[in-house]
Amino acid sequence: MALKLYYDELSQPSRALLIILKISKIPFETCPVKLREGEHLSEEYKNEVSRFQKVPVIKDGDFTLTESIAILRYLSREKQISDQWYPKNSKAQARVDEYLEWQHNNVRLLCSLYLRVKWIEPRFFGKEASPKKIAPYESRMANCLDLFEELWLSKTPYIAGDQISAADIWAACEIEQPRLAGYDPEVGRPILSKWLNKIRKIPYYEEVHSRFNKMVGLEASGTQVKAKL
Repeated sequence: MALKLYYDELSQPSRALLIILKISKIPFETCPVKLREGEHLSEEYKNEVSRFQKVPVIKDGDFTLTESIAILRYLSREKQISDQWYPKNSKAQARVDEYLEWQHNNVRLLCSLYLRVKWIEPRFFGKEASPKKIAPYESRMANCLDLFEELWLSKTPYIAGDQISAADIWAACEIEQPRLAGYDPEVGRPILSKWLNKIRKIPYYEEVHSRFNKMVGLEASGTQVKAKL
């Protein structure tokens, strides 16, 4: 029975998992979930897919697992993921894990909070935010991206060292997200920009980001995404 992946390409960790599954050639069945239509909030989804009512989720036979980092680690044990992406060597793996744990309260949190106030709440809940309200969220996110560049990219070409890894994929997917709200993370950050454009060249990255990039383009042109929540 093929692995099932429940996902939405507008979800950062969903995109990261899609890239890993495709690049690792792990057979899987796509089970798209329309977040903007609230499919994840239904009782059916809660009872049959995820009690947390989020994406991504995998079903491997009768085993269900949420949280993208937990899924990555499970796949590395149960399937075939190259050492390049998630090393078997304890110390090399620890370096990847170091970033994946760090990002939760840093890049992921602060980019998500900014996007929520600047883009999600106005689009889907009618809560328009004033520039004064948005400013501290943008400032904290910008400081975090500066710190990300300094801590993780100033001494090595990739997050965990000289070789690209899953840490780079997860980080890039998160850092792309503020573009929906018109924020370009590359501006004023040449090291981050060089790194991000290298990550964009890995197989399946642009393919998986095609829907997201289309939405970014619509927002940039002034065509607002229709809210359905």
